[in-house]
Amino acid sequence: MTNLICKRSKPDETGCIHHITPESANWGYVGFDLYELQSGQSVSRETMNREICLVMVTGTATVEADGQTFTNIGGRHSVFDDIAPHAVYVPAGSSFDVTAESDLTLGICSAPGRTKRPARLIAPEDMGRETRGTGTNVRHVCNILPDTDVADSLLVVEVITPGGNWSSYPPHRHDTDDLPRQSSLEETYYHRLNPSQGFAFQRVYTDDRSLDETMSVEDGDVVMVPKGYHPVGAPHGYDLYYLNVMAGPVREWKFQNDPDHDWILNKPE
Repeated sequence: MTNLICKRSKPDETGCIHHITPESANWGYVGFDLYELQSGQSVSRETMNREICLVMVTGTATVEADGQTFTNIGGRHSVFDDIAPHAVYVPAGSSFDVTAESDLTLGICSAPGRTKRPARLIAPEDMGRETRGTGTNVRHVCNILPDTDVADSLLVVEVITPGGNWSSYPPHRHDTDDLPRQSSLEETYYHRLNPSQGFAFQRVYTDDRSLDETMSVEDGDVVMVPKGYHPVGAPHGYDLYYLNVMAGPVREWKFQNDPDHDWILNKPE
């Protein structure tokens, strides 16, 4: 089995399903944890030298972060509801405590931080939402923590790809520090499917094919993208959601399409 995919497992006693660190992923920046908490369960952590974006993927929570309290935030029942999530930015050098007020799916997105700024609530109305692409390349994007918002290195976005469509497509990469043409960003994809018994495909490959992995992705899996192009396909009948975490040496999202497939953008409808 490829080492780029983390298969969903049952929650441990703390509710943790995924625990991805720079050390476990063998890279330098991105961390991602996924918790499924029952009402009343809590997760607490010191942020140390990491900045954090807490995403209430589904469910409701009270968050205490760096001396501030955000009460009963979230409330989304499904990632496929047509609403944005709630999130909380937590700076480096602080701490947070998340207490589930209902069954809660919590994403803990992290990357290196260096600035002690206030914790803040990122409400749904603060998130830009857009539809990209045409035809079977249509997908719906929610920018939770884009590079236009204040942070040190962390970028967070979620995407819904309708069944039969492609996403992160034409295949693109952002693995070279060559601004303004391209930035170097590691990335994780946390995948969900509707209905949940479905599957999707994600390929991660480089120009020289020294890395070329195609993975069958099931509900709750995480794919790690250290480099290369990384398109995703959702089969007919199954809508695909993913939560992306990105980070690198410069907090800017600039990508380059695979030149073999860039022509698709100019294809007449």
